[in-house]
Amino acid sequence: MNTELYLELYLEAMRYMDNAIKMLSEKGKKKDGRYHDIKYVRAACGIAYSGLLLATECYLEMKGKPVVKKKGSRLSVEQYKENLAKVDRKALDYFIDAYNILHLNGYYDGINNAVTIKLGFDSAMEIFKRIAPRDINHSKELN
Repeated sequence: MNTELYLELYLEAMRYMDNAIKMLSEKGKKKDGRYHDIKYVRAACGIAYSGLLLATECYLEMKGKPVVKKKGSRLSVEQYKENLAKVDRKALDYFIDAYNILHLNGYYDGINNAVTIKLGFDSAMEIFKRIAPRDINHSKELN
């Protein structure tokens, strides 16, 4: 995979994160450290998790351990975890944190704690930093 393709994947994954942050900022209705419109929290967490998967696929490709999709099946989170464990244990920790918070707690359970959601976004951004070109600034932060 060449540098232009990595940049394209990075920008696409960041677009997901930017959209998720924008959704929470504009529609999440945060008050007293909690989001009050769970529908938007769930949607934003799902979008951010999708971006995380794109960024992780790019990172694993860059490290020579791509996640291989078997014909007729979906990729499992275990495949991402196994490949990350082979190349970068710290990235694996960030991925697991982001997976638990964004996908399980945020998307499925609909947690509304703003500090927890921010921690999920921050963990995901650690994966993004690993694939970001040196001269590119990262997305705005979730407040």
